[in-house]
Amino acid sequence: MAREMRFMIMKSLIIFLVVFVILVENGESSLDNHVYGFEDQVPLFANKIGPLNNPSETYQFFDLPFCSPDTIIPQKESLGEVLNGDRLTNSPYELRFRENKDMATLCKKQLTRSDVAQFRDAIKNEFYFQMYYDDLPLWAFIGKVEEQSWISNVTGPRYYLFKHVDFDVLYNENQVIEVRALSNPNYALDITNNVETEVQFTYSVLWNTTSKQFRNRMDKYSRSSLLPEHLQVHWFSVINSVAIVALLTGFLLTLFLRTLKNDIMRYSGGDEEADMEEVGWKHLHGDVFRYPPRASLLCAILGSGTQLLTLVFFIFILAFVGVLYPFAHGALFSSLVVIYALTAVVAGHTAASFHSQLAGAEWTRSVLLTGILFLGPVLVIFSILNTVAISYRATSALPFGTMVVIFLIWALITIPLLILGGIIGYTVRSEFQAPCATKRVPSEVPQLVWYRRAPAQMFLGGLLPFSAIFIELHYIFTSLWGHKIYTIQSILFITFIILIILTGILTAGLTYFQLSAEDHKWWWRSIFCGGSASIFMYCYSIYFYNQSSMSGFLQFSFFFGYNACICYAFFLILGTVGFHASLLFVRHIYKAVKLE
Repeated sequence: MAREMRFMIMKSLIIFLVVFVILVENGESSLDNHVYGFEDQVPLFANKIGPLNNPSETYQFFDLPFCSPDTIIPQKESLGEVLNGDRLTNSPYELRFRENKDMATLCKKQLTRSDVAQFRDAIKNEFYFQMYYDDLPLWAFIGKVEEQSWISNVTGPRYYLFKHVDFDVLYNENQVIEVRALSNPNYALDITNNVETEVQFTYSVLWNTTSKQFRNRMDKYSRSSLLPEHLQVHWFSVINSVAIVALLTGFLLTLFLRTLKNDIMRYSGGDEEADMEEVGWKHLHGDVFRYPPRASLLCAILGSGTQLLTLVFFIFILAFVGVLYPFAHGALFSSLVVIYALTAVVAGHTAASFHSQLAGAEWTRSVLLTGILFLGPVLVIFSILNTVAISYRATSALPFGTMVVIFLIWALITIPLLILGGIIGYTVRSEFQAPCATKRVPSEVPQLVWYRRAPAQMFLGGLLPFSAIFIELHYIFTSLWGHKIYTIQSILFITFIILIILTGILTAGLTYFQLSAEDHKWWWRSIFCGGSASIFMYCYSIYFYNQSSMSGFLQFSFFFGYNACICYAFFLILGTVGFHASLLFVRHIYKAVKLE
């Protein structure tokens, strides 16, 4: 019955996922929506501006005094686009299909002292602007700084505003294939002095043919990650990780095949006198399956960790089928929100099922804790960061309507599915499978040496898995907090599987050493040892920030705030993996010995 119910849950999740893919998939844009005739109007939307080194600090395009259309019309955006900080509006540029233009006037504008100061500050911070032309992203810088001037009797840096943009567009028959924007430095206005000035903004458009097919037009954005030298480094990191897994597996196999085998043979011999003299993990059979304190919290961790692990695997599936691709208009954020809401049933089922095995009734407490264990801290951090973004008037600040939508998703989808999963988990619960009975009075844990205590084991349990993934972690960070594009999902998936395997093997080994020292309190330690790799991840984020060029309070708060959320999620995932690996190992070794 329980197996059938779990199968129904997984089947429902897959159906939800397929429907979601059909609704959001736009990796292969419809040909009918991107076919144009000569001089047809091709949609061009202005998006946002921001400093090059601070990817989280972006502002609306017309926050700077650019040439603006008569009426600024915000475009309707998806949930993922809003979460990504996109704010699309119409643009005064006209790039009609296959219509070349040379020095077309965009507008003539009288810049006030305030306008000049705004542009100068933006140029000083290396601001760029982003637009979308026929769903293709394009970027260009706003101006440049010359630290040394060739003009006599002039000291200090000079600030130049680019007033001309060259658009190079490639097309194949009746479709746009590629677009580039270049702020022409030959047409620059000196705005070093804080004086009013008149400027004429112009642009040129040059169309050329290409043989590239429409379905391959997004390949250029992932080309840099597929360069031979980048692939070599990626595969080197994978080979390094596989080598670590092989060495660790060999070490643990040697341990289990020799030490553990000898233990089992000795403990299964039935020699009572020798058994009384022996010390080791067998003598914990009356305590090793004693239910841990704060069982509701432990079950909530397992529920949240299982939900997040399911979420990660679904994200990989979407990436492999092509839904998630570079500049997919917030598809990743939409996927995270929707799939997290749908997988709440997994969290509720796991927490309630395990709580029913350990503590029987009051399973609702575990389900309630599961609902707030991850989302609670994340919402607190989000509220703080959103307040900071509002104070900066950045596009990363969510509008009130978007927050209402997220609240409705949580209230109408996440909570009901969480409760449904809890009811199912309690209904189809099974008995806890313990191969030996638990004594009434717990044994006293002996004084342990420092290297057998929790901090030392957590250090070892986190260092080895982190050492296997830190090279790949660098590429992840440069994609999340920079302008690099990560598109090699296969290598990332292999790295993630290696991380899971390493965490499970290492946590089981550390549990064996803990039991050998006659410390039976392994339940919580297996979670902390398994999740300790996330602490190293967060420490690496500190190092990454110090080595980067990011600056400013907004970027600082966003970087460390959201990295804390990501590392916390990995703590729950890896802690869950470590616990289940330890539980399987403990059950196995106590089944293998002869117990009175």
